[in-house]
Amino acid sequence: MKRIYLDYAATTPVHPDVLRAMLPYFTRAFGNPSSIHACAQEAKKAVVAARRSVAALIGADEAEIVFTSGGTESDNYALQGVCLANEDKGNHIIITAIEHHAVLETCQHLEKRGYSVTYLPVDRYGMVDPDDVKKAIKKNTILISVMHANNEIGTIQPLVAIGRITRGAGIYFHTDAVQTVGHIPVDVNKLGVDLLSMSAHKLCGPKGVGALYIRKGARIAPFVHGGGQEGGRRAGTENVPGMVGFGKAAEIARWELKEEAGRLTALRDSFIKELRERIDDVHLNGHPVQRLPNNINISISFIEGEAMLLTLDLKGICASTGSACTSGNLEPSHVLMAAGCSHEQARGSLRFTLGKWTEEADLKKVLDVLPPIVKKLRAMSPLTKK
Repeated sequence: MKRIYLDYAATTPVHPDVLRAMLPYFTRAFGNPSSIHACAQEAKKAVVAARRSVAALIGADEAEIVFTSGGTESDNYALQGVCLANEDKGNHIIITAIEHHAVLETCQHLEKRGYSVTYLPVDRYGMVDPDDVKKAIKKNTILISVMHANNEIGTIQPLVAIGRITRGAGIYFHTDAVQTVGHIPVDVNKLGVDLLSMSAHKLCGPKGVGALYIRKGARIAPFVHGGGQEGGRRAGTENVPGMVGFGKAAEIARWELKEEAGRLTALRDSFIKELRERIDDVHLNGHPVQRLPNNINISISFIEGEAMLLTLDLKGICASTGSACTSGNLEPSHVLMAAGCSHEQARGSLRFTLGKWTEEADLKKVLDVLPPIVKKLRAMSPLTKK
C-alpha cells in the first residue's frame, strides 16, 4: 500500500540533494571546524557557506545567524537570552495565546523566576490585533514574541504592523518563523524583527539543526555555555553535516519558493472546496486567505479527530490533529480554543499539511476515502444530530 504523507508541518523528508551535500562531512571532511589543520578547515569553510545560504533566505547578514539544535532551542535562546541580558530594563514579556509550546513553556518557566507575561487574545481566525499589542506595552516591557504563522491553523500574523510598534517603543521583537521560512517570503528587515527562529527539518533539511537570527547590536546572553563556537553565542562542537544540510535546503527553498507556494496554494484551495462539497458541517480553521499555502485545518462536526486520524492511517494516509509536539494529549488544542472553537469543534479537528512531494492524486485519494469514514463514525457517534 502506497503511503500518502500529509503531515509536512510536523516534519519533512530530507531532499535527495540535501543528503548528497551532507554525506562528505560524515566521512572524508569530518574535521572539527575549531581545529587548524586542512581537514578541519574544509569543514569550517562548509559551515561558513551554510551560514551564508541560511542568511540569504531571510534577507539577513551571515554574521547574524547562530546555528542551534532546532526551533525549540532557538525559541528558548531568544526569550531567555534577551531576558537575562536586559534585566536592568524590565521584566515584562508579551506573547500571544496561540504560540508554540516552545515559547509558551519558556514563558511559564520565566514567570516562575519573577518575570511577568501578558498572553494576548486572538480573533476567530487566530489572528492577533496589533492594537492589542500596543495597548499591552508597559514601561518595563523588554520583549514581544509573536509567531509568524501558526503551526496548527496556518494563520499568518501581521508582523509588519507589529514591527512598527516595537521599533517605535524600543522593545525587542522575536518571531517563531519555523513554519514560514522556506515556504513564504521572509525578510527580517521588512518584518521589523530583532530575532527569528527557524528549523531545517521543516524545509526538507535534516532534523537536529536550526538557527536563530539575531539582529546586529541586540543584547542577548549566551544560552549554552562552554567553548567559543558561533562567535561565542552558542557553545558546542558544530554539527557540520546538519549545518551543511540546512544550508543546502535553504538554497533549494530560495530557488523554488515562489513556484512551490503557488502550486501548493492551488492544491490547498481545490481540496478545501471539494471537501466542503462532499461532507456536511465542515468548518475551516484559521484565516481563509492569510494562511500558509500548505495548511488545511478543518473541524468536522459530531466526531473526534483522533478517530478519523486512526482510520485514515489504516488507509495509508498520514495526517494529524494538530501539533506533533502535543500528540497523545487528550486536551483540546489550545490554539483552536483561543480562536473561539467549542470543545467539540476542537476535538473534531484534522490537519492536512502539504509539501514538495504532494500530488493532486494524493488529495483525490483523501477525498474518496474521508467521506465514507465520516459517515461511518457519525453513525456511531452520540453527538450526531438525529
